[in-house]
Amino acid sequence: MARSASGRLAASAAVWHSLFRIGVGVFWLYFAVQKWPAPIGFGATQGIGWMRPLMEQSAKANPIPPLHDMLTQVVVPNWTLFATAQAVGETVVAVLLILGFATRPAALVATLLALNLSLTVAFTIGDVGVRWLYYMPVLACFEVFVNGSGALALDRAAFVPRWLRA
Repeated sequence: MARSASGRLAASAAVWHSLFRIGVGVFWLYFAVQKWPAPIGFGATQGIGWMRPLMEQSAKANPIPPLHDMLTQVVVPNWTLFATAQAVGETVVAVLLILGFATRPAALVATLLALNLSLTVAFTIGDVGVRWLYYMPVLACFEVFVNGSGALALDRAAFVPRWLRA
């Protein structure tokens, strides 16, 4: 009987891993669609234009000297390239995490995207408590990277190469 209960517990944990992964994917999709151009994006901020002043403010406010220099000398002058890369990265990560395909590589990229936001945009906010809204996705994405896709995922399918499986 104990074996059966532990099996059910493991199965429900795997389902919860899947639901958590899907939730993280929906999180990234929500923020990605705000960067898509007008006919397909939605929300008050469509396209990447709204990101330029945020990048400029982030470059001014960043207290980490090497990162501050990179933001002011590389990122701000080439803001369209970096804003587009962020939007594409968020979209790809969102789709892969929602589908559960290439989960660990997608979660690693998601962790890096979240780390980017927590080391740049978070410093534009004076309230340290609100900054945690930028720090928590780093932990959430890394949790998906560590625990994998869960039970409900495409990367569990037989047609997926072994190196893409979680």
